Amino acid sequence: MEDKPDDKPGGEAVGTLSGTAGEGPGALADGAPGREPDARPPGASGDEPGGEREGAPGGEQEGRPTGDGAPPKPRRAGRRRVLLASIAGCAVLGGLLVLLPLGRGDDGPPEPTPGARAMAAVTSGVPASMPDLQVLVEERERHLRKHPRDARAWAVLGTARVEQGRRLAHPSAYPRAERALRTSLKVRPERNAAALRGLAALANARRDYPAARKWGEAARKLEPQQWTTYPLLIEAYGGLGDHESVGRLLDRLTKLRKDPAVMAVTAAVYRDRGWREDAAAQLADAAAATVDPAERAAYVERAGQLAWERGDLTEALHHFQEAVRLDPGQRAAQAGQGRVLAAMGRTTEALSAYRVALEKQPRPEYALELGELYASLGMPQAAGVQYDLLRERVRRAAANGVDENLVLGRFEADHGDPRAAVRRLRAEWERQPSTAVADALGWALHRAGEHEEALGFARRATEGERGGGVRSALYAFHRGMIERELERYGAARRHLREALRINPYFSPLKVREARAALARLGEPPVEAGAYVS
Repeated sequence: MEDKPDDKPGGEAVGTLSGTAGEGPGALADGAPGREPDARPPGASGDEPGGEREGAPGGEQEGRPTGDGAPPKPRRAGRRRVLLASIAGCAVLGGLLVLLPLGRGDDGPPEPTPGARAMAAVTSGVPASMPDLQVLVEERERHLRKHPRDARAWAVLGTARVEQGRRLAHPSAYPRAERALRTSLKVRPERNAAALRGLAALANARRDYPAARKWGEAARKLEPQQWTTYPLLIEAYGGLGDHESVGRLLDRLTKLRKDPAVMAVTAAVYRDRGWREDAAAQLADAAAATVDPAERAAYVERAGQLAWERGDLTEALHHFQEAVRLDPGQRAAQAGQGRVLAAMGRTTEALSAYRVALEKQPRPEYALELGELYASLGMPQAAGVQYDLLRERVRRAAANGVDENLVLGRFEADHGDPRAAVRRLRAEWERQPSTAVADALGWALHRAGEHEEALGFARRATEGERGGGVRSALYAFHRGMIERELERYGAARRHLREALRINPYFSPLKVREARAALARLGEPPVEAGAYVS
């Protein structure tokens, strides 16, 4: 549908969870018709007894014989009352049976509809299943055809499309999401925090962290107690390398809310600080505390990533397989299976897992990983196909406002033009100087022959006091190789060993390079009975 309001007058509506855009269950659209009134006129039943007394004069009770043996007249009234009471009781019972949900018995309220589930997830910033998201988008579109000035519905539609774009890696969803969110702001320019949060989520999805910070802070100013704004700001400030702000925002978030979604955000921050065990505990608690399969699958997939990063292949594979079982649309978990299976030597299964992930979620980083796996297997032509796919995906992303300079810079540094990678990543560093960009720029500079400058960025990526608290085998490998080129052999040995200790399977190509470099370095010389590094 066309994402713009028409000129029809009307108030801004807030609809229900299913079919209308609502703040919560049962919210009705402003100006929309409510439940149809009862069509029966008052008193139409005509079955009221009409003032007959319950007993005979003189206190005679119902059914007690008179002196002549004939039953008193009140007996007929009593029978009529019994009949009427029975009819009324049946009517009430029948009404209750009609109102009870079929098949639920005493188990509680009926299950929420797919649209309601997706609405609850989208408005709370938690993962939703792809089928539920599609239902929600279709419901919002139908609703907006009748209520085009419903600002809340436009905001929900835009935010749902952002999530669809994320899950499917379809950047073409983002312009439509942006039109819906800006339409929401056009309809309700003031105090529209829902649309501002949607724009912050869109900017994060596009990796435009300065814009995400701007929109998120605007939403926080309007609603400082609304907890769903804080995860968006934490992601934005993390992408900008502002770890102090991330810490302050996390403290505020955990005071406002304690639930699985907040546990997952906490886990991400802990992971970036290098607190892997604490991060894993948070994710385990989050997965145990949620009942929604899609949400649980997302947390289990992140637990799999943590297990992979520390080189625990068995646990990582278990988590990735469980995530796919819970939510077959969990493509990140399928790509994770590809990584783990390749490390286990189960190459055919690994290639199949990567292909499935790429078919449904063609992310450039998956193409890079699969290409490097093919290269490690001595299949350069197959690797080249994946590298071409990466370039094409990056071009499409850029056309839809998505910043993929980080993954493209990493690719160019290793498989293309390192100097082009340096130019691209320098610009990225100026705009959003995160730990990931520091590592990628340092490596690109090394590959371009600028080893001294490269080491400064490698230190930023690996030293906690500079913000590089994450324990990454790849970052340690990059630093070790740069130090080896600068003939700082002791430090090079230390960081290359650290890379293999963190995760001895971190890359099918670079693990070989790390082992070969350590073999050439040999053992440190012994002077006066002590190792010198």
